Amino acid sequence: MSNATVVSTPNAPAAIGPYSQAIRLGNFVFTSGQIGLVPATGELVGETTQEQARQAFSNLKAVAEAAGGSLANVVKFTLFLTDLSEFAQVNAIMQEYVSAPFPARSTVGVASLPKGARFEVEAILAL
Repeated sequence: MSNATVVSTPNAPAAIGPYSQAIRLGNFVFTSGQIGLVPATGELVGETTQEQARQAFSNLKAVAEAAGGSLANVVKFTLFLTDLSEFAQVNAIMQEYVSAPFPARSTVGVASLPKGARFEVEAILAL
């Protein structure tokens, strides 16, 4: 990763393992997954998927801004849900943070997420 730059901001939860919040390589930014942790406390914002999704997108927005971009620069989201029946609710929340033309997206149903989270989001940005 000789040309890569670590992206870090106190406005999103600190990395809790051997990874970075994001890596910028040229005009691309690759983010780590964000769950609904409150940056100041490191605790989940609430128990519902909706609360956690809003916080996760806010965290991702802070990382995107620290990289010199915004969520408007996202070309690909990957969403992880522990309950795919809440997909429509997450779609509505995502539209609070991004507008058309929408980025590409994958959504994956998972058995569990760190800290008992119900939702996680990661992104690739083109600056």
